[in-house]
Amino acid sequence: MEPLLEEVALWFEQEKEGYSSLGAADRSSYRYVYHALNQYHGYANLPDISTTHVLGLGSAWGDELLPLVGRVQRVTILDPSLKFSDTNIDDLPITYQQPNVNGRIDLSESSVDLVVCFGVLHHIPNVSFVFSEIFRGLRPGRYVLMREPIVSMGDWRHVRPGLTKNERGIPLPILRKQLIEVGLQIHREALVDFAPLTRILARWVRQDVFNSMRLVKIDALISKLARWNLRYHAVWPWQKFRPTSAFFVCSKPDSAKDLTP
Repeated sequence: MEPLLEEVALWFEQEKEGYSSLGAADRSSYRYVYHALNQYHGYANLPDISTTHVLGLGSAWGDELLPLVGRVQRVTILDPSLKFSDTNIDDLPITYQQPNVNGRIDLSESSVDLVVCFGVLHHIPNVSFVFSEIFRGLRPGRYVLMREPIVSMGDWRHVRPGLTKNERGIPLPILRKQLIEVGLQIHREALVDFAPLTRILARWVRQDVFNSMRLVKIDALISKLARWNLRYHAVWPWQKFRPTSAFFVCSKPDSAKDLTP
C-alpha cells in the first residue's frame, strides 16, 4: 500500500536537503567515491547502443554520469535539493528538475534512453510509483542502472550519524519483485558492499574503496560468497557479515507498452 500524499509530502520535505546536508553541498570539497563500483557493476554491462537522453535520479552534481561524457547529447537530473546547480559535466549540458512530491516525473513517455539511479530510492516513501514512472519514461529496449542498500540501516527512533532522517534499505526480495512487476527485465543482479571489509579498508587503504577497481572486485567476490548470510536486520554481531547493497542492470523490453499510472 502506498503512503498517503500528506505523509509523502512530510517525508519529501524532511529528505529534500538530506544528502546535501551531509557534506555534499560544498562543490569545492565534495568528492564522488563510487566511480569504480558503478563502472564494474553498471556501465561496463551496458550494450553498445545509442544513448541520446539520460535521466539521473538524485544525481546531485552529476559526477556519477561522467562515464557517459562523449556518448550522450542530453542529461536531465531530477534532484530535490536547491544546492546543486552545475550547468554542465565536462561541457555536457545538464537540465535540473525538482521532483514532484507525488513522485510524478515531468518527462514524456518513452523519452529517455538510460536511467541512472544510485542510492536514491531508499530515500523516498512511494518506491513502487517511482518505478512505474521510470518505466513510463524509458524507451523500449533501453536500460536502467540501479544501486540500493538492502539492509535496515539502523533504528529510525534514534539519530543515525551519517544518515538522513528517513532513509532505509529496501529488502532485496521486495526490490526485485517491484522491478519485475513494473515490467522491467533484470539482466544482472549483484550484491555489493560487504560492510566489515569496506570499513576496514576505509581505515587502512589510502584511497576510496569504491574508486579502486581492484578493491571493487574483491568486494564483489566476498559479497557473493556471503550471500547465504543476507538478512534485512542484523540482530547478532555475526549477522553483520553480509553484503549491504544490490546493483541491478535492467531494461524495458522492446515489446513493452507504456504504463499510465
